[in-house]
Amino acid sequence: MRNKLKSFFTTKVWLTLLVCVCFFFIGLTFFTDVLTKPLQKITSAVVIPLQKGVNGIGLWLTEKSDLLVSVEELQSENASLRQEIEDLKQENLQMQEDKVELNTLRELYELDNTYSDYEKVGAAVIGRSSDNWYSTFTIDKGSDDGIEVDMNVISGNGLVGRVTTVSDSFSIVTAIIDDSSNVSAMLLNTSDICTVSGDLQLADEGYISLQHLDGDVKISDGDMIVTSNISEKYLEGILIGYAKDVTLDSNNLTQSGYLIPAVDFKHIKTVLVIKEKKIIAQ
Repeated sequence: MRNKLKSFFTTKVWLTLLVCVCFFFIGLTFFTDVLTKPLQKITSAVVIPLQKGVNGIGLWLTEKSDLLVSVEELQSENASLRQEIEDLKQENLQMQEDKVELNTLRELYELDNTYSDYEKVGAAVIGRSSDNWYSTFTIDKGSDDGIEVDMNVISGNGLVGRVTTVSDSFSIVTAIIDDSSNVSAMLLNTSDICTVSGDLQLADEGYISLQHLDGDVKISDGDMIVTSNISEKYLEGILIGYAKDVTLDSNNLTQSGYLIPAVDFKHIKTVLVIKEKKIIAQ
């Protein structure tokens, strides 16, 4: 009996039965959802939430990737903008320096024209005294450039001082605001003689001392004071400054007050040295 069954259920028979079963289930699935409903439920319960989770993770990763790209782009733009700002700052600084240098050169040019009768040489300040003022300072011109002791030095709008020490390649200038300085001066409009004395304490207030003006001389604030014709060290007619608060002294014979200097003694960078010295007639 078993042998008969074995001989009946050959490979072809099994294959035919499987094909029939497949067609049966295909037809059953086509005409009814009895078999697919359980699968749909399983899919709805397991596969769809899993798919939503995967999709959510994908969206999250996409958003983070886009955000990372945006951050990198912003950082790159920020770095570029910072560099542009630094470049603009440098350009602005250079423009300011050029403007200051241009103004200085313009002042020297005008000063050179004002005292065109004198031969002059330009010099740069390369050092100064330890105080806050240029009471004494060093310039980059010396005897090799024809500089000599007692040559007058001008800058800004007028008198700075005179050369007091000379070396081959540099010189030292003592300014009229130095405590040791005394300049014989006069009123430009009357030629009345007075004395301008250096005082570093007064310089802190922006003034120079004016003394020994005759008591009967009429003088007003703003009157121009220049070097006098009797000065031993300074050429005549160089602007020193402008009169300020000149009053009669207690002796009723002389007047004294202040002078607003024509030069900014805190910011001297370049000067002109007049190569002609004062000659006193014997």
